[in-house]
Amino acid sequence: MSQRKYRAAIIGTGAIAHAHAKAVLGSGRASLVAVADVDAGRASEFAATYDVPRSHASAEELLRAEELNFVHLCTPPKLHAPLALACLEAGVTALVEKPPTLSLAEFDTLIEAERRSNAHVATVLQHRFGAGALRLRRLADAGELGRPLLATSLTQWYRDGDYYAMPWRGTWESEGGGPTMGHGIHQFDLLFSVLGPWREVTAVAARRSRDVDTEDVSMALVTFESGAVATIVNSVVSPRQTSQLRFDYEHATVEVDHLYGYTDDDWTMTPAPGHEKVAALWAEGHTDVPSGHPGWLTAVLDALDQGQAPPVTTSDARRTMEFIAALYASSFTGERVRSGQITAGSPFALSMEGTGAPWEKVRNK
Repeated sequence: MSQRKYRAAIIGTGAIAHAHAKAVLGSGRASLVAVADVDAGRASEFAATYDVPRSHASAEELLRAEELNFVHLCTPPKLHAPLALACLEAGVTALVEKPPTLSLAEFDTLIEAERRSNAHVATVLQHRFGAGALRLRRLADAGELGRPLLATSLTQWYRDGDYYAMPWRGTWESEGGGPTMGHGIHQFDLLFSVLGPWREVTAVAARRSRDVDTEDVSMALVTFESGAVATIVNSVVSPRQTSQLRFDYEHATVEVDHLYGYTDDDWTMTPAPGHEKVAALWAEGHTDVPSGHPGWLTAVLDALDQGQAPPVTTSDARRTMEFIAALYASSFTGERVRSGQITAGSPFALSMEGTGAPWEKVRNK
């Protein structure tokens, strides 16, 4: 039986849009029929680069003119929620770059709109779908690794003043947060996809170096429903850049050390004494295919073929968004925050800044 062929479009033709276009064109299962950008010249140039038939000057024009199955939203974060809502109203599935919204309340608005639509919203968190992550979840789910005990997630990147010269970066109003929202989310979302529901978090966030409104570093201690504990570090002030995950199970330690994407060669498995067989299980199916948008899009298309919501679903992404809100709440109030504690009326549901960043309070005295 032949696979279904999908019609896709991209809204926002900045840097990340190129990864999306290449994934669509390389899939063999979807065609890129249109793009849109408020910068009409950039949209036209992008369309010419990827042989896209049509470009539009606005998202509204694109949704009105095109017959689509899904749209990739590659705009600055402030526009994600309104554009995803417009897609749902048009009956078009929205594939939204991270962070999907600026706040938990905005995300819950998307969930409600999705329930009223025949379309879906999925967040682009592509590192869940690399071969190493798939293998780790498979072995963990099968019990081969024993109980999860301890984990670490490190996103230590470097972003200088030129990076923050973009006016929407480093602000609560346009980006929603600092490295916790826009950088570390990839690593700790992958952590959550492996370890499952988190239970409580104690955290700190600080502005140590960058001239921004948001934090430039954050750290969290997290307890999971399984009893496992984890540390999570997010930074944009670290000259030696790295993205690291480590999982200590009863039977093995599993680690990955990369930067913006990994292959199987970036992962290591260290079995505990007496459990050497797990190393052989880990070595099965070794591949040199990198993690990235192509693997994620394959999972999206597979789900759509089955009539299912594409990954990362709203229920999955909400767990990650709630954690971000809880990290900020713990950091700014000095309190431990439990899962489910940030309800609709909480300031940290309405904005990740919540009651206000401590450094802003000092500045305003």
